[in-house]
Amino acid sequence: MDFTFSDDQDALRAGVRQLLEREAPGSYVRAMADDERGFTDGVWRTISDAGWLGLLVPEEHGGLGLGLVDMDVVMEEMGRLPFPGPYYSSAVLATLAARRLGATDLLAPLASGTLRGTVALEESGHGDPVDRVRTRARRKGATWILNGVKPLVLDGYTADWVIVVARTEEGLGSFLLQSPDALAVPTLDPTRKAARLELDDTPAEPVGAIGDHTAIWRRVVDDAAVMLVAELVGACDAALELAIEYAKVRVQFDRPIASFQAIRHKAVDMLHRLELSRVGTHYAAWTSDVDDPARESAVAMAKGFVGEAAVFISGEDIQVHGGVGFTWDCDAHLYYKRAKQNDAMLGYQGFQRQRLADLVLDPA
Repeated sequence: MDFTFSDDQDALRAGVRQLLEREAPGSYVRAMADDERGFTDGVWRTISDAGWLGLLVPEEHGGLGLGLVDMDVVMEEMGRLPFPGPYYSSAVLATLAARRLGATDLLAPLASGTLRGTVALEESGHGDPVDRVRTRARRKGATWILNGVKPLVLDGYTADWVIVVARTEEGLGSFLLQSPDALAVPTLDPTRKAARLELDDTPAEPVGAIGDHTAIWRRVVDDAAVMLVAELVGACDAALELAIEYAKVRVQFDRPIASFQAIRHKAVDMLHRLELSRVGTHYAAWTSDVDDPARESAVAMAKGFVGEAAVFISGEDIQVHGGVGFTWDCDAHLYYKRAKQNDAMLGYQGFQRQRLADLVLDPA
């Protein structure tokens, strides 16, 4: 099977890289790490004008109507920075949810960048992020009200709306909450902002068809998880490049440390995991776009393997840098923090391995 990108996708990658180099250099990334919002209106307007916000939005709703393989290209390039701001939460996660739920009225504002959305799914605990939802939704007269806590809502306090996943008598339901009253919380990754959403008889509007939305949310989580690891492929690529360039100029015992066998072994191990991560992520994105029967297994393999590989590669980048790798003067810590946080979101690597084992062994 041919996993090379098309000419259009290569052109998209070149355009994304060029724009990000101009609009979001290292100084911007570090400034946004300390900024409460985590992005500027100017940069958001620039990526909106480039059409990236509507990449996954169907053409009839003002988007480009592309798929996960195309979004993979964008996410890899953003991971190389790593890019701060609500792009992932709004243009990927919220857009995927709105599409799957049939909430077409939400798509055009997302594509144009006039409104930003996010999703409140994750709750405390471990294992399947869909199964562990405990937030409840019930009718109170003609209104639906929500009760529960969502401890990690990406960009929840700057979003214009959030889709909350909650349990009903029929299973999982989806509810739209406008202007969420969420509290900003610190995270391991300072370039990715998050909030805590506490729901206490909070009124919300149901979204999607009547019935159990569990299958919908499993698919949204899978597709969004593939885009998380696509971002990590880009972060790992940049971390390896950073380590190699430093090893070439860092002199110890009168020669560059790149000439030491131990450093070369580290670089080879990093490259090995990176290339396996790249291929696995591209395959998982393709299986989703074509609804291949192996889609679930591909997602579990990608999220499980790349999550671990990214932590290893970014950690080894720090080790190659030695003492300076632990300081804020070096960008190595940014890649490590993005890797650790992405690994924990939407199904930790341990859960994904268990899931893959069940998918392989249950039919037998």
